[in-house]
Amino acid sequence: MAAEQSNSPPWRSLYPFQSHWLTVGGHRYHYLDEGQGPVLLLVHGNPTWSFYWRELIKAFRGRYRVVVPDHIGCGLSDKPGRRDYGYRLEDRINDLGHLIEELGLEQVTLVAHDWGGAIGMGAAVDAPERFARFVLLNTAAFRSRRMPWRIGVCRTPLLGQLGVQGLNLFAKAAIHMAVCRHERMTPAVRAGLLAPYDSWRNRLAIHQFVLDIPTNDRHHSYATLTKVEAGLAQFQRHPVCLIWGMRDWCFTPHFLDRFVEFFPQAEAHRLEDAGHYVVEDTHERIVPLVEEFLNKHQLGTAADERSL
Repeated sequence: MAAEQSNSPPWRSLYPFQSHWLTVGGHRYHYLDEGQGPVLLLVHGNPTWSFYWRELIKAFRGRYRVVVPDHIGCGLSDKPGRRDYGYRLEDRINDLGHLIEELGLEQVTLVAHDWGGAIGMGAAVDAPERFARFVLLNTAAFRSRRMPWRIGVCRTPLLGQLGVQGLNLFAKAAIHMAVCRHERMTPAVRAGLLAPYDSWRNRLAIHQFVLDIPTNDRHHSYATLTKVEAGLAQFQRHPVCLIWGMRDWCFTPHFLDRFVEFFPQAEAHRLEDAGHYVVEDTHERIVPLVEEFLNKHQLGTAADERSL
């Protein structure tokens, strides 16, 4: 593994995991597969990658099987050009579904953040028999017309692409604007979050994620997100845990309230001193919350889970 090479950058010591790859549509799809036991599937958003989940992986791999993919164009996965990959929500959902099927994952507990919510819940809607529990953090899996101006600027033709892909402003700004506890953004952590996005080409996925936000029915991913939203109702009897950084300017408390409407049975934890990168801000509080949730909702047999 590259992390084991000599002269590795400091962030590598924060990411002591064995890499795996799966070929999806001709592209190498990177994922981590740590530990043994019930499956935790950790799905990242934009502009993060599996590095974002490092503290949860370390905390749970001793008693769970923790599977953590990097979306195509992100992290250590291949970064194809626009002609070679669609970079749409539907593509992301299909990639994740392929991974789940290839690894034979069952009774999955989805843990998702940011875009990982729509992608992960999309995979759950496509294969509901494989999913048992859900932990959602500062994310969405339904339609919304809310668009923070910071995101809107990044969608501006030419100017937005220059800022996101050329100057890396989106990922660099997130390091400052997505956290409340800035002292945690050490040089090694900042370098780790930015490491895969070191060139115009390697930042294509970041920009495409920004462009793929469907705010009206003319958008190419609107129908896909509508399908995901319509499929949420089938999980109203499943255990759901919502963990929210309440100082998030992107996925604001409004999105938490919407999830409570979809999942009135959910337990909700409001972390008043955390922002969008809620795991970076307060992983030491999130780990026991997730642990308690998992212990409270022990998995039964596969037949039991299918009867939910």
